[in-house]
Order: sequence, then C-alpha cells, then structure tokens
Amino acid sequence: MAGGIWAAGWRALVAALLVPLAAPALAGPAPLNDPAREAAVARLIEDARESPPALRVLLRGMPKGGDLHNHLGGAIYAEDFLVWAGAKGFCVDASGLGVEPPPCPTERGIEAFAAANEFAMDRLIDAMSTRGFQRGVGQNDVSGHTQFFRSFERFGRMGGETAKMLTATRRIAAGDNLSYLELDHNTLTLVSVVRAAGDEAIVEADLAAVYAGEAKAFAALVPKARAELDADEAASSKAMACGTAAAEPGCKVAVHYLFQALRALPPRQVYRSLILGFMMADADPRFVGVNIVMPEDAWLARRDYALHMAMIRFLAAKYPKVKLSLHAGEVTLGQVPPQDLKDHIAQAVAVGAKRIGHGTGIAFEDRAEDTMARMAREGIAVEINLTSNAVILGVKGADHPLQLYRAHGVPVVLSTDDQGVLRSDMTNEYVRAVREQGLTYSELKQIARAGLHYAFVPGAALWADPAKLVPVAVCADFATPSCGKYLAGNEKARLQLDLEQRFAVFEAERLARAGKVT
Repeated sequence: MAGGIWAAGWRALVAALLVPLAAPALAGPAPLNDPAREAAVARLIEDARESPPALRVLLRGMPKGGDLHNHLGGAIYAEDFLVWAGAKGFCVDASGLGVEPPPCPTERGIEAFAAANEFAMDRLIDAMSTRGFQRGVGQNDVSGHTQFFRSFERFGRMGGETAKMLTATRRIAAGDNLSYLELDHNTLTLVSVVRAAGDEAIVEADLAAVYAGEAKAFAALVPKARAELDADEAASSKAMACGTAAAEPGCKVAVHYLFQALRALPPRQVYRSLILGFMMADADPRFVGVNIVMPEDAWLARRDYALHMAMIRFLAAKYPKVKLSLHAGEVTLGQVPPQDLKDHIAQAVAVGAKRIGHGTGIAFEDRAEDTMARMAREGIAVEINLTSNAVILGVKGADHPLQLYRAHGVPVVLSTDDQGVLRSDMTNEYVRAVREQGLTYSELKQIARAGLHYAFVPGAALWADPAKLVPVAVCADFATPSCGKYLAGNEKARLQLDLEQRFAVFEAERLARAGKVT
C-alpha cells in the first residue's frame, strides 16, 4: 500500500500546494520514497566520510527540515552586526573589543576604524564571537564558555535591528536547505520591562499573587509587542522581495518563535520574563512556545533552578496550550558542583517540557535512564548542538551523549544554537554528526524529519507513523481532495510533504551528478 501511495498521486498535490525547489533538470519526476536511490546516496556519503570538504559539498544540498534551537540574537555574524552598528553611528570602544553608542572620536567610527586598522578589526571580530578561540587564540586565558557568553556583552546596547536579523537568518537557512526555523526571540517591547521587576525576594508561595499583579499590569503590552513583530516581519519580507517575482529563497523558509525567558537574573525578573513569555505565546500564534535561556551554570541560575521550575509549572497550568522547550543539562562534569548535575533535565521534563535544549549532562543525572525512558515514551526530543557543546562545554566526539540518547530511543534533532557567534551553520552540524558521531545518511534523514515532527509548528502532522512514513488516513492517497484540504489547513503536514519532495529532488540530482542510476 505504501509503495502505491508514494509512486502515484503526489505530483498534482505538490504542484498545487507547495513551491517546487529549484534544481537541475531531471529526466522526469522522481518518486518520493525510493530505498534504492537512498542507498545509492548513502554510499556517496560514506565515500566522502573521511574528507570534510567533500562531505560538506554533499551535505550542503541535503534538505534539513527544521532548526528548532536557534537564538536570533546569536545567529548574526559579528561582521553583519558591525555594518548595522556603523550605520547608526556606533563606535569601537576604547578597549577595541566591543562597540558603544555615539558620540566618540572620528577614528573610532566603525568604518574609519576598519579601514585604518585591519588587524585590530580582526581582533574585534574575534572578541565578538568564538572565531579566534576556535583557532587557538586566547585559549590559555579564557574558556570557551566565557568567550561565548562574553561575546554578547560586546555587541553594545544597540537594538532595533530585528528585521535585518530575521532577513540574515532566513538567508542563511535557505542556503543550508532548511525549510523551517523556530527562533528564540523576544520583542523589545516586552524585554524592556523585565529588569524593572527589581530584586525583591520571591518564593514559591508568592507565585500566584505576583502573577495576578503582573498579568494585569502588562496585558496592554502584548498588543504592542505583536505590532512590533508585525513591523519587523513586514520589513524583512520587503528586504527579500517576498511575494514578488524577485523573491529570494529565504522567503520560502517558514518561521515561528519561542519566547526566551531569562534565568540568570534575580527571581522577580526571571518570573516577569516567564509571565510575559506565556502571555505572548498564548496571544500570538507566531510564538509557538516558551523557553528559558542564559547560562545554566550562572550563580543565580544554579541557586534558583528549582524555583524557576516551580514558576514554569505554575504558568503552564495557567496557559495549558503553551508548549515548552527548555534549556536543561547544558552543564558537564567539573563545570558545576555535583548537586547541579543530578537532575536538571529530569526537573525540566517533570514540569512539562516537550523538548530539551542541549541535554549534554544527561549521563551525570541520578536517574538518567529513567529520564531517557520517559523522554522516549512521551516523545520528548533533545535538541543536539554539536558545535555549541564542543566550544562552550568542551564536550564532543565520544564524550557527547547523542548516541546515548539514540540508544535509549530518545528522539534527536540537530540544531545550531547561536550560529553567528559560534561561526557555524546547519551543514556544519550535519558534517560533525557524520564525522564525530558516525551517523549515516539514513540517520540524518530521520533527524531532518524529526526537526519537523517535533517542531511546535501549528497544525497536525502528515505521518501517522513517522518512523515508517505511514500517512494519516485522510492522506492515504495524496491526490484526493480530502488530503488537499487537510494539507491546506495544517502547516506542519505541508512542511513534511515538502521535505519529502526536497529529498527526492536532492537524491536524484546527486546521483545524476555522480553518473549513477538506481
């Protein structure tokens, strides 16, 4: 039955509902699922396994589904940010390691500084990213963790560039053959009031009363935040000529957002950021969930971890439709005291996380096997960030728990975290997955599909059984009007069918280039 579904009926529906990918001309439409074709491409990947350049060439064109762990503020390369800062009159600060708002001496204007100080500009870019650190610069003086998080402080106090950031990130995603981004992002309207919450102590018994006051006080901000996002998205679409004949490929990348609450702050401020996040995600369908971010090993984040989980549990009960993807387990042995390794992931799962960000410290948790069993049973995916974990935590290769999760049946997705600061992209994450984790092409396809299946993108899924690619009953034949109606009403299903189309085109094109037929 499945073979007949794949072999017939899909062309008309894809043409009607989906924008076909640009690709070299093929002899004819390729069937969506062809095991022999997949096996032939897998052999090409295996032949290139020991050559990173050859592997990158092959994998760059591979469709990669969704990037579910991508911080918009960290997705931007320092060079782009410096151009935008220069246009606003910002200057290189006196240390030469960051930027600051005007006024300042003419020679420290960014364009003038760059023109006159080539190597000092290199030093500035290294300071605003992990570029130099990853090549050995300063490794005796600072950890990857410190260099990474310190980079953000050096971006200065410049705001208002969300539209440009969206544009840049969607362009990168399109070049990586991603079809969906779930961006960690906060509107300036909401984040601007977080620190005004002060540092008065708060305990779990206070949560209900504080929530009542905060929700009432800030309800009027949510429409303003939505209007801010409207304007940013419109400006980004205009920059890429979306909706016109000249539309850039980035226009095809679907985008939703996670509101990122801030954990390394006094508890009143953390709680306010969480309340605002839940309110925004409940009101605006573009925000498909809430996250909690900042260094998990920060003093306040460690001290108040259980309190933060209590805050999330309380708000999740108030807003049951809001989904949670929580950073948890972004720690490792020696980085924090033993008590901070024993149950962070377990606590996040217990309060309702549907995905875990990083999860690097799972092997050090007291009940690691029970937690992974629950994640496998309940379909709680882990967002694996190989470059991020290597740079920030020093965890890579056989020390990384990716294969441990897979061995316990936990769904795995690959993601970029902060690709600009980390000087990476999704293709690099796939290359690392092959070379460092031993993944095969078939396993990469599973991960790409998981990047849509476990996304919080609105709508029902295409697959009743995603492992076996068995479609839901209404789409037993993709060409039927009932399936067309289902796809039209479910963004997730449309993206999933589009991914299979992309796989078919990619595989046929790769084999054509290699002079192979199946």
